[in-house]
Amino acid sequence: MKNLLWMCMGLALLGGCQKESGPTAAAPAGDPAVVAPAPELLAQLKLAPVATQPVAETLRVAGNIDFDEQRIARIGATITGRVTSIDAWVGQRVAQGAVLARLNSSELSSQQLAYLKARAQLELNRRNAERAKALFEADVIGAAELQRRESEYHISMAETRAASDQLQLLGVTPAAIEKLGKQGAVNSLTPVVATLNGVVVERKLAQGQVVQPADTLFVVADLGRLWAVAQVPEQQVSQVKEGQSVHIEVPALGNERLVGKLIHVGQTINPETRTVLVRTELDNSDGRLKPAMLASMLIEAKPVDRMVVPAGAVVRENDEDHVFVAEGDNSFRLVKVKLGPEQGGQRIVLSGLKGQEKLVVSGAFHLNNERNRKEMEGT
Repeated sequence: MKNLLWMCMGLALLGGCQKESGPTAAAPAGDPAVVAPAPELLAQLKLAPVATQPVAETLRVAGNIDFDEQRIARIGATITGRVTSIDAWVGQRVAQGAVLARLNSSELSSQQLAYLKARAQLELNRRNAERAKALFEADVIGAAELQRRESEYHISMAETRAASDQLQLLGVTPAAIEKLGKQGAVNSLTPVVATLNGVVVERKLAQGQVVQPADTLFVVADLGRLWAVAQVPEQQVSQVKEGQSVHIEVPALGNERLVGKLIHVGQTINPETRTVLVRTELDNSDGRLKPAMLASMLIEAKPVDRMVVPAGAVVRENDEDHVFVAEGDNSFRLVKVKLGPEQGGQRIVLSGLKGQEKLVVSGAFHLNNERNRKEMEGT
C-alpha cells in the first residue's frame, strides 16, 4: 500500500514537469512566395508560357549636334597685310563672294609692280622681235640675231604669265589683273571674301591687326544641314552599320525625336575612350538646331531572338521586378527577375527564368495582393 502511494506521487510529479516544459513546437509556416488563390480569383487569371521572339534592342549613346564639315569654310587672308576694315560680324548671313574684311599689303604692291615691269618688258621684246624679223628678211641681220630677239620675247611672255599667276595666288582676279595692265594703277588693298553662302559663326581678327596667310580670320557655315555625332563603345560597335535608322533626342528641344540614318561609322577606335565615331545628317532648314547642342542617339540594332515576358505579367516588389510562375495544384510562386526596358509591350528577360515556365500574364497584380494579404494574416 505504501509503495503504491509512492508510485502515484511519482506519476503526478512527472505529469507536472511535462506541463511546465511548455507546448510542443508548431508546424512550420508556408512559403511566403507561394500563393494558392481562391477559385474566384483563379478563374480571372490568364497563363501563357515564356515566349521567345526577335527583338531589336535600342542602343542609346551620348552625342551632340555639330557642323557639317562639307558645308563649312575657314577663310583666311591670301597675303600678309594689316586689317584696315571689318565688314562682317558673327551671326551675319553672307553670300559667296561677299567682302568680309579688307587688308593693306605692301607685298601686294610689290607684286603688282613686278607684274607691270614684266608686262612692259614683254611689250618691248615683242617689238624688238618684230623689228628683228623685218631686218632679217631685208638681209640686214643674221639668223642668230633674230633667234636671240625671239628668245628674249618668249622669256618675257613666260615671266609675265608667272607674275600674273602670282597675283592670282594673292587673291587678285584675272579681270583685276587685266585692268592693272591697262591702267597701271597699283592698289595695295585686298579683300577677304566669303567662299560659300552661310552664316559667320566665328571672327578672329581686329582692326589694325597684322595677319598671315596661315591665319583663320572667319568661319562661315551653311547651317541648313547639320550633323549629329556620337561615340559608340567598342563592345557595341558590331551592332551599328551605315544606313541604319536612328532617332536623335535633343534636350533643348524638349527631347523631341528627330529621325535620320547613319551616314558614317568610323573605321578606327579612339585608343583613349575605346569608342568609334558615328554620324548622321539632319535637316535644319527651320534653324532650330544649333551646333554644340547636347543630343542622345538611339540606334536600332539588328534583331536577335530573346526571351520576353509581357509587361502586364510584371509586378514590383521591394523595388524589384517579379513574375508569378505556375507550380501546379493551382499555386503560383513569385520569382524575382531582371528585365530590360519595355519595347512594344514586351520586356526582355535578362535573368531569373529558364524559358520553360508558364507565367501569369493577366491578373498578376491582383494575385500579388492576395499573396500579401495571406502573408500578413500569417496563413
